[in-house]
Order: sequence, then C-alpha cells, then structure tokens
Amino acid sequence: MSGLYIHVPYCRSKCAYCDFYSVAARSLDADRYVDAIAAELAARIDSYPHPFSTVYIGGGTPSVLPAQALSRLIGLVAPKAVSDAEITIEVNPDDIDRPLADLLAGSGVNRVSMGVQSLVDTELRAISRRHDALSAIEAVSTLRRAGIDNISCDLIYGLPGQTPASFARSIDRLLEIGPPHISAYLLSYEPGTRLTRDLEAGRISRASDTEACNYYHQLCDALSAAGYIHYEISNFALPGMHSRHNSSYWDPDSAYLGLGPSAHSYDGICRRRANIASIGRYLSSPADAADPELTETLSESQLFDERLMLGLRTMAGVDTSTLPSSLSTPMLRRARKWIEAGDLHLRNSVLTIDPASWLITDSILADLFAD
Repeated sequence: MSGLYIHVPYCRSKCAYCDFYSVAARSLDADRYVDAIAAELAARIDSYPHPFSTVYIGGGTPSVLPAQALSRLIGLVAPKAVSDAEITIEVNPDDIDRPLADLLAGSGVNRVSMGVQSLVDTELRAISRRHDALSAIEAVSTLRRAGIDNISCDLIYGLPGQTPASFARSIDRLLEIGPPHISAYLLSYEPGTRLTRDLEAGRISRASDTEACNYYHQLCDALSAAGYIHYEISNFALPGMHSRHNSSYWDPDSAYLGLGPSAHSYDGICRRRANIASIGRYLSSPADAADPELTETLSESQLFDERLMLGLRTMAGVDTSTLPSSLSTPMLRRARKWIEAGDLHLRNSVLTIDPASWLITDSILADLFAD
C-alpha cells in the first residue's frame, strides 16, 4: 500500500491556532505551483510504489485554488492512483459552492475533509475561522447534492469560551448532519500563533487537564452512542468509513510520497524525508526540495519505537510477535505494570491501549520506548 500527499500551502487568512506551513493566498501563482508539483512528482514517483492506493490533497487550504488550477492538479495526480483509490481533499466550508462541489466530484475526488472545528459561532470567531456554523452545515449539504457522501468533519475541543454545554451543541448539530467520519483534537497552543500570544497576555485561558479529559470523554460517549467506531485516538468513523490514507500513516510498513513545501515522505522501510518549508525555494527547484536536516535513516530501535507509537494510537494495536525479540522482551516487562492496571491489554501477542486510557498514551509510551 502506498499513498500520495500533496501540500497546498495557501490560505485566505491564518487561523489563530495554526502553525502548519502556509502563506497568504494573495501571493498565489496557481499555474506555477501546479507546474512545480508536476515537476517534483515526475522526479520522485519512481522511488515509491505506485499506482497509489490513496491520494490526499491537504494544506493550507487547497480549496482556495482557482477552479482551473485545482482541476489540473487533481487531473495530474488522479491517474497515478488505482481505480478504487480514496482521493481526499481538504476544504474550508466557506469555499464550498455547487460549482466547486461539482468540479471535485467530476474530477474523481471521492472524499472531502472539512475543517468545521465548532458549530458555535462565538467559538469560531475566537479562533479566527472565516465561516459560521450555518455555512458549514450548508457545505455538507452541497457536497452531498453533488454526489460526495464520504465527508469527514474536524472538531476542536478546549476552545476559548467553550463550555460542556456549548461543546454538546456542536456535537449534537454535527450528529444531525451525520458525516461518516469525525476527527477531534484538543486545542494546541503553538509558539508564534495569535492564540498563544493571547494566552500569554492573559486575554484567554487554557482548558485545564480535567476539563480537556471531560470534553474528550463527552465526545467519545456521544459518538459511541451514535454508532461511530473509535478507531484511533482522534478519529471516529461509521463502520467501513475509516480514513484509508490516514491509516497508512499509522502503518509503519506503508510508504507515502509527500509533494510540496514542508511535505513529508516515508519509503515504508526506514527512510524519512521532509521538504523545505519555503514556497520561494520550492518553486525555484521543486525536483530538489528535500531539507537535509529533516532527512534520516531510522535505526532498529527508532523503528521499534515508531511501531509502538503508531500502532498504539489505534484500536488495532501492535503485534509484538513481529518486533525484534531483543527489544520486545524487555518492553513487555516494562509494560507489565500498565497491563496489571488495565491501561494496556495483551491478547495473542497483540498489545493495545485501553480506549479509556488513550489520553495517557504519552506516559505509557515513555515507559515502553527502547530509546
């Protein structure tokens, strides 16, 4: 299995919490950018297994691309995928209208990931989102009328001004829409973002650990009751609707090719690489965009730790019989106290974290890692 990721680093405006690499859309030269992606794809595709099982166009905000450039980009990569590939694009709700929805459906896109974040307008304004709750709801309807039913919606909990009651409102309204996939993340205060500056200046307050845990369990309980499967720490899906592309990131034997500035790649064996986080340098030399400081060959112990970290994020867990015994045997001794406490389960050599303990995954992993 092999995936293709394309990073489109343009946004109409920067969200208050975001530290992903992106630049203002006013600097967008769409044709030149698609040319650069084509050049990097041609230079690197033979190093990765293809045709690709999944394609993911992320950002930034890919939906800010003009229709002609977006159609050309999708037309460039869709033929590199298998016939039943999952082809996903990230969108902002306020970019979705019927012409764009029809373009996506007609170009082969069969899955859309939408940054809803909240369905309470005051919370959306607090984090500088451009859309309101109604436009997000309408965007889902527009995509469905165009024939795209596989829709994933993102939520954020721990937002400024959020309460259990307001979070319940977002969850309830989202369940009324019924997207087959939901991703949910605790608000992260990253260095250099406006939200972090507001936090440091005392204009807002961070959700406490107890509040964050309560929001998480509130979400898990509501989605479980609605029939969603909690298949990864932050991801929930109706049966059969998990994200195939994201799941490949959690499978250490899956390769993925990342194109565009700041995109990451993995050969499925031991080699990782990241592109430079500079649109100017990328456009000037897309075929040679690797950042040498972020290119590495993983050692046996690093690969062992990655298998634990990635596998234990998911309900599938880690089959310890596939790990080097020189590392897995002492790891299982260290795991004993977590197993006895009920935080870890070991069944037929498969190690999993109890879903109720996923919030302490970092503490568990710190005990289990080889390095």
